Amino acid sequence: MKKQKSEHELFIYKNRNRKIKIIVVQVLILICFLGLWELAAQLEWIDSFITSSPSRVIKMLGELKEQGLWKHIGTTLYECVIGFAVSTALGSLIAVALWWSDFLRKVLEPYIVVLNSLPKIALGPIIIIWVGADAKAIIMMTVLICIIVTIISTLGGLMATDEGKILLMRSMGATKRQILTKLVLPGSVPTFLSVLKINVGLAWVGTIMGEYLVSGAGLGYLIIYGGQVFKLDLVMTSTVILCFLAAVMYFAVALVERFFKKRSF
Repeated sequence: MKKQKSEHELFIYKNRNRKIKIIVVQVLILICFLGLWELAAQLEWIDSFITSSPSRVIKMLGELKEQGLWKHIGTTLYECVIGFAVSTALGSLIAVALWWSDFLRKVLEPYIVVLNSLPKIALGPIIIIWVGADAKAIIMMTVLICIIVTIISTLGGLMATDEGKILLMRSMGATKRQILTKLVLPGSVPTFLSVLKINVGLAWVGTIMGEYLVSGAGLGYLIIYGGQVFKLDLVMTSTVILCFLAAVMYFAVALVERFFKKRSF
């Protein structure tokens, strides 16, 4: 018993050390990248006017704080989170409906594939006419980009449920609703968590794409404005902020995934 316990403790210790090493290496890679970027700019290996540099980004952050930076961050974050939540919830519900009705799934499957291949940016002018040239258009663009991927990925997870288990539940008199709630949905949790991770990236793409089309505030607006006036430090600073916000959102999803994994054991 004592030997088994010590082996278990050794496994936990090695697993913890591995996680720490991964985090340390990730941080070191980031530090080395920023250091090399700054060094290349200082030694004029690269043109800092075009590529900017960490020191110039920090300086621009200070300037933006006095020019309503938090307003721009809040605007983009609001649009992204709303679009992410709506597309994930609505896409998941549609996927469940398609799993429920085999007839509906076969009818709509070709249309879903076509919509997935359609460049969503082409619908930009139509979206603006439909919902107006404001935040609703940006949220709509985000939803359109995320929802089809959500439907396809979630439906794939639902359809991957072991047919043998479904037949077993049917033989025991289970209804389709019971099969869905007791077997299919719990078994599709890993797929749903993967969809959340995918949607984090797609939601930011959709939001910035929407802000390229129509916006009076937001990080996408700052990027467009900076490019128009050749203020590339502003473009790079806005991009760095976007990377940070996307990372925070991704880690939030990772925490949700860790919570579900702990509950499954």
